[in-house]
Amino acid sequence: MKAIQYQAAGKPELVEVPIPSPGAGQVLLKVQGVATCPQWDLHLMRGESMAPGGVIDYPTPPGHPGHEAVGTVAEIGAGVEDFTIGDRAALWQDQGAQRDGCYAEYVLADMANILKVPHDLDTQAIASLELAMCIQVTFDQILNIGPIEGKRFGVSGLGPAGLLAVQLAKAYGASEVVAFDPVASRRELALSLGADRALDPTEPDCFPHDRFKPGRLALAVDCTGLGVSVNFLLKRTREVVALFGVLREEVGFGFFQWCGGLHLLGYGNQNRFAAERALQHIKSGALKLSPLISETLPLSEYRKGVELLKTQQAIKICFTP
Repeated sequence: MKAIQYQAAGKPELVEVPIPSPGAGQVLLKVQGVATCPQWDLHLMRGESMAPGGVIDYPTPPGHPGHEAVGTVAEIGAGVEDFTIGDRAALWQDQGAQRDGCYAEYVLADMANILKVPHDLDTQAIASLELAMCIQVTFDQILNIGPIEGKRFGVSGLGPAGLLAVQLAKAYGASEVVAFDPVASRRELALSLGADRALDPTEPDCFPHDRFKPGRLALAVDCTGLGVSVNFLLKRTREVVALFGVLREEVGFGFFQWCGGLHLLGYGNQNRFAAERALQHIKSGALKLSPLISETLPLSEYRKGVELLKTQQAIKICFTP
């Protein structure tokens, strides 16, 4: 079978590898589509780990880092009872950097890492279930502190996660969703997905600073991981700022955040319950994944797809083996 494999930083190649056989508790998925995780793809191209201080060993396992995938069950290993051949399934969590990934025609999946999904959902509408689960984790943390319904909600960074956050905030009843991103095309997409306002945070006075006065944000999520973005929200949010983006620098949580009772949340634990809730949002139409897919390409055009991500001409790419 064909798979993408990084031989070195910036050197992904389409290679031929054997089709694997499932072991106990595993299924073999024939991949229908796999969506990019822009952070992972761009970091591997640059030779940088997603985790600060991490190290990447090249060559990477075949198919890595693809993990947002949907496919049909082609073969079943011993002990698998919940899936049969022909079932459609999507990965709800990344199986790890040491496992073969989904940029391939076939991939092995542990039964615990996949969920059955409807056959009538387009590939682009379900491949990124794993990302939907990830952002649901952040929303569950916010909901553990208090309700979202009836509150003004801010989203900073309108990449894939931010665009899902806009939709989830609406699904949970936010009275207004205010989206922030310097890229005009992404602001326009956010508006089409339910944002009430989409603003350029680099513009002077784009949103009021004083978080104690009426009209400010009650809740917010940062999807950039950039200190400047987090600090922007900390100055404008009353109750909760949740950090979804991978934070690689210090942020300023000081007296004015402390005395106002502001909660600053790091990222939580990925879990199947969050994946199941995300899947329900997708099935109901509250969470639309297809608009995040800017282009669908064959695996042979992987380099082209990553270049589109790098130049911000695409939000996500869906590759079809």
